[in-house]
Formats: sequence, C-alpha cells, structure tokens
Amino acid sequence: MPQTQPRHLVIILGDQLDPASAALDGFDPAQDRLWMAEVPEEATHVWSHKARIALFLAAMRHFAEALRARGWPVEYLRLGEHPHVSLAEALGHSLAQARPQGLVMVRAGDWRVQQSIEAVARAAGVALEVRADRHFIAPPGAFADWVHGRRELRLEYWYRELRRQTGLLMAGDQPAGGRWNFDADNRKAFGPAGPGDVPRPRGFPPDAVTTEVLRLVERQFPHHPGRLDRFDWPLTPAQARQALDDFIEHRLPRFGDYQDAMWTGEPWLYHSRLSAALNLKLIDPMTVCRTAEAAWRSGHAPLAAVEGFIRQILGWREYVHGLYWLWMPEWLSWNALDAQADLPAFYWTGDTDMACLCAAIGQTLDYGYAHHIQRLMVTGLYALLAGVEPRQVHACGIWRSMSMPWSGWSCPTCWA
Repeated sequence: MPQTQPRHLVIILGDQLDPASAALDGFDPAQDRLWMAEVPEEATHVWSHKARIALFLAAMRHFAEALRARGWPVEYLRLGEHPHVSLAEALGHSLAQARPQGLVMVRAGDWRVQQSIEAVARAAGVALEVRADRHFIAPPGAFADWVHGRRELRLEYWYRELRRQTGLLMAGDQPAGGRWNFDADNRKAFGPAGPGDVPRPRGFPPDAVTTEVLRLVERQFPHHPGRLDRFDWPLTPAQARQALDDFIEHRLPRFGDYQDAMWTGEPWLYHSRLSAALNLKLIDPMTVCRTAEAAWRSGHAPLAAVEGFIRQILGWREYVHGLYWLWMPEWLSWNALDAQADLPAFYWTGDTDMACLCAAIGQTLDYGYAHHIQRLMVTGLYALLAGVEPRQVHACGIWRSMSMPWSGWSCPTCWA
C-alpha cells in the first residue's frame, strides 16, 4: 500500500463494479488510490439473504482483483479482518490514516449510504466529489424535470419518453409495430402439461475466490435466511455478458409469452437472471437493451417479447430509480392505507399451507430469486390484503435477495 498522501481516495461501492465507472475517470495510479470495504452493517441493518451477501462480496473481490491486475493501488478491507461495523466507520478510519486531498465517488444507490459518506467527509474536512451513475439511462435530473407539473406519475408515459430519447424500438418518431406496449400479446399461461423443456440459464460454478466467500458467509451470517449450495450467479463483466448472450439465444424469444407465468419447480422459466448483474453494474443497461433490440431486428425474437423485456429495464428500472431519488427518505415510511399488521412468520420460512406463498417463498430461500409476479402478485399482494405494515415487508430477509436488491450495497432493482 502506498505510504504517500494520495491526491484522491476513490470510493468503489459494492454495487458499482464497472470497469468504466465515472469514479475512475481521470484516475492516476501514481497519485490516487481506490477504496473498497466489506462491512457487516450492509448485510444486517436489514437481514439479507445469504446468497445476496455472497453475491456482493464475491463480485467485489473479483473486481478488486481486476483493478490490481491493471496495476492500480486498492485498499480493500475484508470482512472479519478489520473491526469496523459500518461503511462510515471504515471510511473514517481510512481517511484519518491516508489523509487524501479529496474523495471521489459515484452517487450511491442507497440514500442512507450516500448520507453517511457525505457526513464522514464533512467530519474529516475532506472535499467529496460525487459523480453521476452512468448505469442509468436517463441523465441526472431528467426524471424530476419530467415529473414537474404532472397530475399523475405513470410508468407508461416515462417509458415512452425514454423510448423517444434513446430510439429503442422506434420507427422514426413512432413505436415499432405501431404500439408502445405489447402486453395484450404476452402473459400467456402454460397448459396442464406445464412448460415442458425450458432451456436452463447458464450458470457459473464458484471458483476459489467465490468458494472462500461462501464459506465466509456461512460462518459470519449463519442465522440469515436462505441457502448457498445452488449459488452460480455471474460475478464479473465477462460472465454477465455470457449470461446475456445465453438469454438472448435461448429464452428471449418466449420471454414475452411467459413473462408473468409461474410453475412449481421451475424457478427461472424464460427470465434472464440479469437483474443482479445490472444492479452491480457488471453490464450496461443500454448494452442489454440494444442486444435485445438487435435480436428482434434480425428476426430471432418477436417484437412482443423484446418490448416486454426492454420495458423492464428502460421502463421500470428507470422509473423506480427516479421515484426513489425524488421521494427518499420519506418514501421509506409511507403507509397510505395505515396498515399495521405484523408480517406473518412464514415469510421467513415458507412454512404455510397456502401453495403459491409456500412455493414463492421456498424458491426464494433456495435460490435467492423470485421473479416479479411471484413477488408482486403472490407475496406482495398477500401482504397488502392482510394489512401488513409496509416497512416490515421491506425489511423481510428473503426479499433481500438477487430479485430485490434495495439496501446498502445496492441500487433500485429491475425485473429482468
């Protein structure tokens, strides 16, 4: 580790694992230093699924290795090898030791984390430069500008605006196929025989780095929900690209038909498994959208399937991101229906005789994943009908999985 005072200490958070990150613009390995930290609080301020914890730690370690391979200095604090509980504590200690002239970061995906880092920088008297996150398609401030003066905020209209701006699935100034939304052509159900032979997503068996992390998570977080024996998520930009190509080739053509379908024992069906890679910034959202669009233009996949998929990223991911930064931190405590019931205990275990809930929760415990219909229309709708306090649903550990990465090391999710 360099002993001289660095010009910049560049913070890389666990959901900012992009080799082309804005945080790295102008980085000079002779003057600057990269900083990454694994801390317990990001898995425990709400209880995270074991697979989600492992995903972040393994991806962070692979990313740090790639940075060091460039010859760049990285200060990397490993879980269990330092005494700090929170990012704020760890960063404050590093600032006192390194005394950098300034801090550089991409804006955190979590309001709480961003506030804590800004507070540490102020307390240390170190200037903090916050750069825009290029892994969202709409530029900073665009959503707030779009919201201004509107009587209602509807995803469909924001999605159309971004279609026009990006040119995705457009024919001049009109939507390809003459319609913005092909939901009427999608949402099919399986027959009594079920889905048949669905191509399984490409998996990535744990290497030595990941295996070490899996053991660490079992040791450090033994009482957290979920299991790790089926862990095979993409953890590097190269693996994320391979996962995208596998989805485009084998499952995108039927994604639209069955994007809302469920079948017991089939966790993936025709979904992409790309949400976690997108949220960790292992792959760029426009790359994903353009690749899917190219599959339609080449005749490989129907327009309805491609539109339904792109809407998850260009529409929902961008829309929720905009709402998050528009309404936080108040959004976290909203409870418009004054729901006060406690979350049923079976949300942590899947131990219920209600078949759909048992299947959706059990799948999440097994794989760290459930797609949007399982989360919204099964676990989410039941909680709504039961009058569960929203914050208890938000804090439920099995939802802190790859299918809904919202806290700490994370950013707003997409549903791909």
